[in-house]
Amino acid sequence: MSENNFKKKLKKVNQIKITKKTSITSLMLALNETGFNAKRLAVACEIYEKMIKDPECVKFFGLAGAMVPVGMQSIIHDFIEEGYIDVLVTTGANLTHDIAETLGYHHLQGDINIEDLDDAILHKDQINRIYDVFLPNEVYEGIEDFISKLDIPSKDMAVHEFLKFLGKQLPEDPNSILKIAAEKDVPIFCPAFTDSGLALQIGFHYKKLNLNHFSDMLKLIDLAWDSKKAGVCIIGGGVPKNFIFQSLQFCPTSARYAIQITMDRPEPGGLSGATLSEAISWGKVNEQAEHSMVIVDATIALPLILWYLKSTIK
Repeated sequence: MSENNFKKKLKKVNQIKITKKTSITSLMLALNETGFNAKRLAVACEIYEKMIKDPECVKFFGLAGAMVPVGMQSIIHDFIEEGYIDVLVTTGANLTHDIAETLGYHHLQGDINIEDLDDAILHKDQINRIYDVFLPNEVYEGIEDFISKLDIPSKDMAVHEFLKFLGKQLPEDPNSILKIAAEKDVPIFCPAFTDSGLALQIGFHYKKLNLNHFSDMLKLIDLAWDSKKAGVCIIGGGVPKNFIFQSLQFCPTSARYAIQITMDRPEPGGLSGATLSEAISWGKVNEQAEHSMVIVDATIALPLILWYLKSTIK
């Protein structure tokens, strides 16, 4: 592109103004005319809206990190309930904490001045720390009590089938991710399921249970292959990101829409910080895809994205 043509495409930066009448929709429209990660977040909202409005798009959602402990359980629940997620891939940790909240236990807030804490005292008091959020050991005792009473119908279920079964066993709860996914028939994949407190307890109580991870892998590839268009939203990165992307690598069209919210950087070469442009080289993201990678804390971005979508999708 010549210098003259490039200059013609440039627009002035919008100096945004907030008033008492500013809505989330108008805020994102304003941010879309700025720069840096503010613009990228606004573009991500716009792309997600297009994913939802595209009837041919299957929406894959990757969820890493400690999202439930910090208070994002209801946010993810509503993404599923509203139909904004067709396939969820997450960590065993998020599922463990989802069960804890659904059973009536709670993660606890702490003072933001965590440098004053003595973790050795917390350990003696049987309190576990997740940055400035706390979880007493008794929560895991309650989960174990629930797990020990399950009547598991098959010893070799696929992981996503087991998680649907688990969701149906949970009590009614307006925020439960596993529960709403089971009700809405949204499959939950957890490729690193054994790397969680939930799986440890299941393994201790049901030693003959052998959940089929390969069946999950093939099922997700089938879902990607059968989708006319694929859209991806990655929160964090890690195993959920790779599990989705390796399936899309076998998809004839790859992802037509792609969003990632992360705090990781690409320079160390890790997947969580790898750019969505890099994924084009692997055939995971389509060359013509609309994509936005936002370097921002997911606890800030996720509520804003859901707020925008609920305000714009009728």
